[in-house]
Amino acid sequence: MTAPAATFRTCPVTTRRIHDQAESLVKINAVVSVVALLIGAIAAVLIVLTRWQAVHLLSATWFYRLLGVHGMSMLIFFIVFFEMAVLYFASTALINARLVAPKLAWFSFLLMLGGAVLVEAMMWGGKADVLFTSYVPLRASPAYYLGIILFAVGALIVTGIFFANLVVAKREKRYEGSLPLVVYGAVTAAIITVITLLHGAAIYIPTFLWSLGLMHVDPQVYRMVWWGLGHSSQQINVAAMVAIWYMLGGLTIGAVVLNEKISRSAFVLYVLFISMASAHHLLVDPGMGPAWKVVNTSYFMYMAVLASMIHGFTVPAGMELGMRLRGYTNGMFDWLRRAPWHDPGFSSLVLSVVVFGFVGGITGVTIGTEQINIIVHNTLRVPGHFHATVVSGTAMAFMGATYYLIPLVFQKRVAFWRMAQWQPYIFAGGMFIFTLSMTFAGSFGVPRRHWDITFSQAPFDVPFSPVVDLVLAVVAVGGLLAATGAFMFVAIAVASVFFGKPLGEITKGTAMVGVPQGITHPPVHAADVDARNAALHAPGRGIMGPAPGTIVLVFVFLAAFILYFFVNWKILSFVWKIG
Repeated sequence: MTAPAATFRTCPVTTRRIHDQAESLVKINAVVSVVALLIGAIAAVLIVLTRWQAVHLLSATWFYRLLGVHGMSMLIFFIVFFEMAVLYFASTALINARLVAPKLAWFSFLLMLGGAVLVEAMMWGGKADVLFTSYVPLRASPAYYLGIILFAVGALIVTGIFFANLVVAKREKRYEGSLPLVVYGAVTAAIITVITLLHGAAIYIPTFLWSLGLMHVDPQVYRMVWWGLGHSSQQINVAAMVAIWYMLGGLTIGAVVLNEKISRSAFVLYVLFISMASAHHLLVDPGMGPAWKVVNTSYFMYMAVLASMIHGFTVPAGMELGMRLRGYTNGMFDWLRRAPWHDPGFSSLVLSVVVFGFVGGITGVTIGTEQINIIVHNTLRVPGHFHATVVSGTAMAFMGATYYLIPLVFQKRVAFWRMAQWQPYIFAGGMFIFTLSMTFAGSFGVPRRHWDITFSQAPFDVPFSPVVDLVLAVVAVGGLLAATGAFMFVAIAVASVFFGKPLGEITKGTAMVGVPQGITHPPVHAADVDARNAALHAPGRGIMGPAPGTIVLVFVFLAAFILYFFVNWKILSFVWKIG
């Protein structure tokens, strides 16, 4: 029997063909992703109210339990389910293609959902109090490891379907030439997904057998292989985030791509080098040789950093050039001042780029240096860094994309529109305060993952400075503000999807409540765009080129990086005295 013919609808805004099965999978993965975000955010509130020493809400048992829940729900379930939606969307809607194996796709979703539910049940039930890393010899229930394996197998199947969609789309001539840049970025994320999940299989399958008492797992081997999963999973996020940056830039203000080859080459650098950067989690590990550490965390990691710096320039520069081609050419930052800041998709994009680059990027490269890592490792500076990258960067980008997916895929208006316009600023502002104050607390030596820093039972009771209590209070305030932004996003998404008004007919050029400006006011080039482009690229413009505002911001970034790097070496000189 032949399979039924695929059913498509044509998006009235983008004119893209959208396969109904792919659209349903985008919807269900996005919905589950938001549910995971809600669970993780609830756990986050309880955790920050415990780290706030003046409140100290939870017992030690529940603190560590919810710390594991928070990590798995946010970094794995929220992010990966959304990334699966991105893979389906990129391999079908963005190239007018069909989903090649709908039944297998639904089976993979059920595997992922079943695995996630099983893991959550084990953690909430107190049968997996092993934290996010679950280091051996800490032992959880076998069902915990089984749930992770099922989830990973489902995600690996989705990745395979993604590649199959691209092959079939090429064979059916759904697109011409190379893949669009956004889809190319999704390919990068998918390749890193395969690398990541293979590391997971290599360590979690033996650990599952170990939990059954069937074999032995060496703790050092576990740590090394596990970080090929734990850190690389964050790099899937980075690749997907950057792809969404390019997409949101085009949707919101008609950003252009300065140089396709440069942007694509940067994605290739991610594939080649970003997984090797996992070694920076093992810099103080005695089981690894110094040569291995230096090579992986300098030469190889810096190539991955180069890729992020390229995207960190090309994305805002493309936004600036796109605005200048539309006539916003007065002064250095007229293009930025007159951008649609009330569009939550645009504001999420800009805030994602800024906090990811200035806070996450600078701190990440610094603590990845072997010598500086000595004073950073296992302090609050580490979660301060990855909350700036994964949360302030990736989550903000995903939130911004959601504000466009709601009308384009769910065909609904965004509910609570006024609140949606404020949500990115509240979330990003809270995360900015949270990450910076957490980094500052870590500079005082405050440990990460610690229920009580008073050390009242320690044999050498050396209390922290009272300043630390103040800084941790600021950490909590920032965390609560960010959680408020997360709850706002969940409320907006749920109300829009399940109770939102139907989108109806789009009236171009007319403001519609609940519809992002990039949809109602699509970017249109000026009539003399070719002349404008020639003028912007004319010889003699010097180093500033067609995007002078972005060049200034780049130098601001480099100055901030140099200052922060110098301060860290100065601090290191205080504790590492050489006679």
